[in-house]
Amino acid sequence: MANPTQPNVGFTPERESSNPEKSPIPPPPSFVASPPGFPPPKLHLQQDQASSRSVKTPNVLSPANGVTTGSPVPHLSTPPGPPVFTSPVRPAAVPFRTSPASPQPLAFSSASSLPTSSSPLQFSNGSFESQHQVSDSIEDHVPLGESSFVLFSAHKVLKRKKQANVPSLGFGALVSPGREVSMGPQIIQRDPHRCQSCGAYANIYCNILLGSGQWQCVICRKLNGSEGEYIAHSKEDLHRFPELSSPMFDYVQTGNKRPGFVPVSDSRMSAPIVLVIDECLDEPHLHHLQSSLHAFVDSLPPITRLGIILYGRTVSVYDLSEEAMASADVLPGDKSPSQESLKALIYGTGIYLSPMHASLAVAHSIFSSLRAYKLNVPEVSRDRCLGTAVEVALAIIQGPSADLSRGVVKRSGGNSRIIVCAGGPNTYGPGSVPHSFSHPNYPYMEKTAIKWMENLGCEAHRHNTIIDILCAGTCPVRVPILHPLAKTSGGVLVLHDDFGEAFGVNLQRASARSAGSHGLLELRTSDDILITQVVGPGEESHVDTHETFKNDTALYIQMLSVEETQSFSLSMETEGDIKSDFVFFQFAIQYSNVYQADVSRVITVRLPTVDSISAYLESVQDEVAAVLIAKRTLLRAKNHSDAIDMRATIDERIKDIALKFGSQLPKSKLHSFPKELSLLPELLFHLRRGPLLGSIIGHEDEREGGTFEELPAYDLAMQSDAAVVLDHGTDVFIWLVCLLLRVLA
Repeated sequence: MANPTQPNVGFTPERESSNPEKSPIPPPPSFVASPPGFPPPKLHLQQDQASSRSVKTPNVLSPANGVTTGSPVPHLSTPPGPPVFTSPVRPAAVPFRTSPASPQPLAFSSASSLPTSSSPLQFSNGSFESQHQVSDSIEDHVPLGESSFVLFSAHKVLKRKKQANVPSLGFGALVSPGREVSMGPQIIQRDPHRCQSCGAYANIYCNILLGSGQWQCVICRKLNGSEGEYIAHSKEDLHRFPELSSPMFDYVQTGNKRPGFVPVSDSRMSAPIVLVIDECLDEPHLHHLQSSLHAFVDSLPPITRLGIILYGRTVSVYDLSEEAMASADVLPGDKSPSQESLKALIYGTGIYLSPMHASLAVAHSIFSSLRAYKLNVPEVSRDRCLGTAVEVALAIIQGPSADLSRGVVKRSGGNSRIIVCAGGPNTYGPGSVPHSFSHPNYPYMEKTAIKWMENLGCEAHRHNTIIDILCAGTCPVRVPILHPLAKTSGGVLVLHDDFGEAFGVNLQRASARSAGSHGLLELRTSDDILITQVVGPGEESHVDTHETFKNDTALYIQMLSVEETQSFSLSMETEGDIKSDFVFFQFAIQYSNVYQADVSRVITVRLPTVDSISAYLESVQDEVAAVLIAKRTLLRAKNHSDAIDMRATIDERIKDIALKFGSQLPKSKLHSFPKELSLLPELLFHLRRGPLLGSIIGHEDEREGGTFEELPAYDLAMQSDAAVVLDHGTDVFIWLVCLLLRVLA
C-alpha cells in the first residue's frame, strides 16, 4: 500500500500480484496522430460527484456468456432529481412565500436519482467444480436490481492484454456505494465470512464444498472455513444465506462503540438540524432568503428538531419556546465562546432545539422578524463571525436539549447537520480574514484561518455532525477559507446566484439527505485486473485504519461521509492475457449509518471474458465510457489553455478508437468508426462543445471573422442554388431549396 496522501492528490498504490511471472505494465503506446495525444491513465483520487444520464442496453447478452437480461436498463440522471421550475430561475417566485400566512410548501422529493448500475443482470454458473461435492457457484436466477450500485463501461472483458488496454476507449466502472434502493438489500446481522488470505467476502459466486462447508475465494482462489455454517446436503440448502443468494448484501451490527449512547429510531426522534444564518444581508437578498426559509420549515417532517442561529458581529441563538415574540440569547462573536457562557446557555431555561410539530409557528415568526443590514458598509467589509456561530451550533447539538412533548433530556439520535446560509466572508472572530486582500498580513492570516476551519470541521466530524455551507449573492465568500470547514466535516459547499429557488431547493436537499460517516471503501479485483485511476470523494486510507490480511491487495479509500449522491469512477487495465472465463470485482463499503449502526455493504460482480472484439464492442456501454473519459479529461483541464488541449485530445481519442477497433475502408487509409459505438462520438462531441471544455457563450463558428450578407431567411431559402443552415447548438436544421423544387416538379 502506498503512503497516505492528502485529499485531492493523485496516488499510485503498490499492488503485489499473486502471479510472480507477470511483468509490470508498460506505459500505454503513444498516438501516431499529431499532438497533443491523450495522456496515459494515472491513479488519482479526486473529489467528484458527477454522473451520467442513461445506460445503453447491450445488443448481445447471452446465457452462454454468463449474462442475461430481463428488463430494460435503468436510466441515469444528475443527482438528485429536483422539482421542475420555470425557466429561467427567478429569485423569489412561487412556490416560495414571504410570510407564514397561507403556507405553500415547496414540492420536493427526497428520492435521489443516482448513477445506477449496468443492466440488472442474471448470471449463470460458469465456475469449475473441484470435486463432486462442490456446489454451483451461483443461483440460476439473480434478482433484478441487486447489482444496481455499479456501472461498468463494458459487460465483457477482452482476454488479450494488447486488445484490452486501448487507452483511447479504456475500461472502468462507476460505483455508488451509498446509494439506497426502494426494496432494500439483503441484511445480515452477524459477522461476515472473509478470506483469511486476501480479505474478500464470501459471496454468491464462491464454490462451496458441501461436505465440509469450506468456500473458495473468487479473488485469490484460496479455500476458507465457515465454522461449519455452509455444510449442506444440496445447493438449495445454501439459499438461506443472503450472501450466497444475492450479489449485494449488508452486514449490520447495532452494537455501539460509544459508552452510554443508545441509538434511537426515526419514529422516536431524529437528528437535529441547526440553521446558521448570515444577518448582514441587503433587502433584496433578505427577501429571497426569507421566502426560502419559510418554504424550508414547511417541508420538514414534524419530528425534525430544528435550531436557529443568526450571526453578524454577534451570535444570536433563538429560543424556540417563546411563541409570542422572536427571542434570542446573544453571545459575542470576536472570540470562541467560553465554557461558562455555553453552560449558562445550554442549562438555562431556553429551548434551542425543538421538533417542528411544536415550533413551526415560532420558526415562521423568527424568519419574518429578520431585518436587512442598515449600516452604510460595503458587503465585503461587514463583520461576520461565522466561525463562532458554528462553534455555538456544535455546542447546542452536543448539549442536553429539552423534548417539548415529554420534558426529558435526550441525546441526538444520529448524525446531526449544521446548514450555514452565508452571504459574505468570515471577517470577524476566530477563523476570519481581513476585509481587504491588500492587508499586509493577509497571506499569514488566511493560512491561519484555513487551519482553524479544518480543525473545527474535524471536531464536528468527531461528534457525528455534518456542516453544509450554502453561499449566495454577489459578495465574494472566500471559498478557500470556508471549504475546509465543510469538507473535513463530511459536508459540501455550494455557490448560488441568489437566495431564491435554487437555493431553497438545495436547502431542502441538505436537510433531507441521509449521510453515513466514517466510511471505508475496499476495492478488490481478480489478479488479472489493475485499478489505475480513482476519481471520487475520498482519499487513500492510512494503513492502520483497516484490517490487514497477509495477501491483501485491495485499494482502501477513506470517506468522511457516505451519501446517496456520491459516486466513484474507476479506470482499470489488464495486467496480462486473461486465461479464465470470468473476472471478478468486489466493492465493500464500511460505515456508520445515521442511527450509528455499523454497516458493511458488499457488492460482487462477475464479468465474462471474450476473445472476440465484436462481442466486446457489443457489450460496451457508451454513456458510462463517455463519463469515464470525461472525468479523466477534465482532471487535466486546469485552465483555459489546458481546456483547448483537451479538446484536441478528444479528437485524437475518436481517431484512435477508429484505428484500433474500426475496419479499414477499401482503397483508403481511413478507418470506419465501429458501428457498435455509434453513440460515443456524439457524447464526446457534447463534452468538447459543452461548457466544461468549450466556450461558455457562443462557439468558434459564431466568432469566425469575415463579412456576412444580411438577407431575410425566406429570401435566401427561395434561391435554387442556396441552402439555409440553422445551428441550434445541439441540433442543426438544413433547408435545401433544390431538393424542394425537385419534389414540387
